[in-house]
Amino acid sequence: MPELSDRTANFTDSVIRRMTRISNQYGAVNLSQGFPDFEPPQEILQRLAEVSKEDVHQYSITWGAQNFREALAAKITHFSGISVDPNKELVVTCGSTEAMMAAMMSVTNPGDKVIVFSPFYENYGADTILSGADPIYVSLVPPKFNFDPNVLEDAFRQKPKAIILCNPSNPCGKVFTRDELNIIAGLAKKYDSFVITDEVYEHILYKPNVHTYMASLPGMKDRTITCNSLSKTYSITGWRLGYTMANEEITDRIKKVHDFLTVGAAAPLQEAAVTGLKFGDSYYKDLQEKYTHKRDLFLRGLDDIGLPHTVPEGAYYIMIDISEFGYASDLEFAEVLARDVGVGAVPGSSFFREDENRYVRLHFAKKDETLNEALDRLSLIRRKIKYR
Repeated sequence: MPELSDRTANFTDSVIRRMTRISNQYGAVNLSQGFPDFEPPQEILQRLAEVSKEDVHQYSITWGAQNFREALAAKITHFSGISVDPNKELVVTCGSTEAMMAAMMSVTNPGDKVIVFSPFYENYGADTILSGADPIYVSLVPPKFNFDPNVLEDAFRQKPKAIILCNPSNPCGKVFTRDELNIIAGLAKKYDSFVITDEVYEHILYKPNVHTYMASLPGMKDRTITCNSLSKTYSITGWRLGYTMANEEITDRIKKVHDFLTVGAAAPLQEAAVTGLKFGDSYYKDLQEKYTHKRDLFLRGLDDIGLPHTVPEGAYYIMIDISEFGYASDLEFAEVLARDVGVGAVPGSSFFREDENRYVRLHFAKKDETLNEALDRLSLIRRKIKYR
């Protein structure tokens, strides 16, 4: 049989999704893969029921249904102040995963370099390799996960085609300040690079942190490709509705890549999701309050147990320091945690380019009773896990 692709030879399966399978195997409370166990807004579900009886079951326009793109453009403008042409600057994709892949394939050539902050969501490294580009990793330094501007400029001196920026960040919960974003923007302009942003957690923030849209900064709209999704904001991760926002020239290229990748996102789900895109400001205020409550509940519980952890500024992930248990492999620890304690987590090493094994990532996008059950189990962690 002929040899398989060299570029995918070193790929593993997604560690995040693997930990969901391991959690299911042991009946663990799954705090690994970041999806809620509560329902989406009832208004969206009601509209979905109505849509099932309407004539929207065939292909929509390849780059997104007209009414969906118009509602999306209005929402983006409302929150970011960026004027968006729904016909020339948006592409609706099958989740932000496809959005990121389409963006990378549209702007990079084989052999181009792309800067990736570490820790990073595991898809970014794979997206870079699948695009034929070479990643340049720049460290975000724990516990605040700040970057050194001089180190970042050293990376830009290698003339990268783009930098990938997740803000708010998965897995570390960092919200980049306006000053930090201006540093990144200044370097992107100085070295003529694109900024590809992942902003799926734009509305999940904890005071006093504020989300600044990279494309809203002076001179950045034409060199920013924003990738986003409805998954986290409306608790519909299984609907796989994402999008890219970029200038007309870039968007025209993304449309073509998207067309040959997936043809189009699900038409009935776009129709139902328009309802969510038209929610008023109160929905997003309530969302922030809901997640602030869940974060505080979970942090208090971890503090009571005495487990050291990060404090997220945005998104819904916490990194727990497991150094005290003495495991050389955080992957082994995560499997033991699921089996013996009954809590599913993601080994932190899957997010770091550095040799880092002291963290596991948990998420708190769960019902209060689910979080309390997880905390009850974690309270026994020192009895159930043997120290190495």
